[in-house]
Amino acid sequence: MKMHILAICVALTLAAVLSTTAQAARPVARAAPQPTACRDTSKAAQMACQFSGFDAFWIDSGKCNNEKDAADRATCLSDAKAALRDATQLCGAQRQKRNDLCADLGEAPYDPAFEPSQFVDPREIGRSVAPNPWFPLTRRTLVYKSADETVRVVTTDKVKIIDRVPCLVVLDTVEVNGAVTEATTDWFAQDVHGNVWYCGEGTAEYGEDGIPVNVDGSFQADVNGARPGIIAKAAPAVGDVYRQEFDLGNAEDTAKVLSLHGSATSLAASCASTCLVTEESTPLAPGAIENKYYKPGVGFIFQLKPATGETLQLVEIIN
Repeated sequence: MKMHILAICVALTLAAVLSTTAQAARPVARAAPQPTACRDTSKAAQMACQFSGFDAFWIDSGKCNNEKDAADRATCLSDAKAALRDATQLCGAQRQKRNDLCADLGEAPYDPAFEPSQFVDPREIGRSVAPNPWFPLTRRTLVYKSADETVRVVTTDKVKIIDRVPCLVVLDTVEVNGAVTEATTDWFAQDVHGNVWYCGEGTAEYGEDGIPVNVDGSFQADVNGARPGIIAKAAPAVGDVYRQEFDLGNAEDTAKVLSLHGSATSLAASCASTCLVTEESTPLAPGAIENKYYKPGVGFIFQLKPATGETLQLVEIIN
């Protein structure tokens, strides 16, 4: 009976979506204003999340039907329903997190100006162009360590053109016990005001056999609706909230400036009341928060996950 009710709910929701789509397809004289674009985006993402949960549930249910043993079949269906409940709760938590962000950023559509005339040649940063003090895009290698990981960040002199904007290529690898578990190619650009933009990334997680098993999070600005974000402002102020990336449902990191006078110590660098401190999070993982410390002239030196106490610290700078 519950399955029939769920199927009816899904059908009604689908009918509503199709009706809305049909209305949107009708020709109009001009585009209607979007006074609630941010919350409308949040709602759309929640619907997509829920449909994904329903899809997984029905696939799992179909597999359960092929269990010959009645007890095994009942356990399988119970697990499928529990997974659906968890997925539904996550979808709701994600929407709340996005709506909280809307309260900070406003309701305007997120479509930042990303024009080549507003950006510098990244190969000139540190030469004829001053680097952002909190995120210097200068040629070097930074090595970080946590309890079980080693992270190596290599800023190269290579450039990738994204939507006509020159973006510097940065290589980021994560190793556990000497084996690469994640490899990412990041693309950053610095504008004429000194803000550093995140233009996208190509990322992959690797299994024990060295074969890529997950490429979630990969995106490129202005491809399939993705947008660039700001990874570091030139002149941050306490309370600033900004998107670091935006590819709905895939890459939605955000940051909030907590302090300009933080203190932190790592093996390779430290700051005493001079660090920029941010709280970085994503609606995709509503409970995950990272506090990051950026030393002027050096960049990111220390990270703390308040929920777990896990840390990541800069241990070596190779110029």
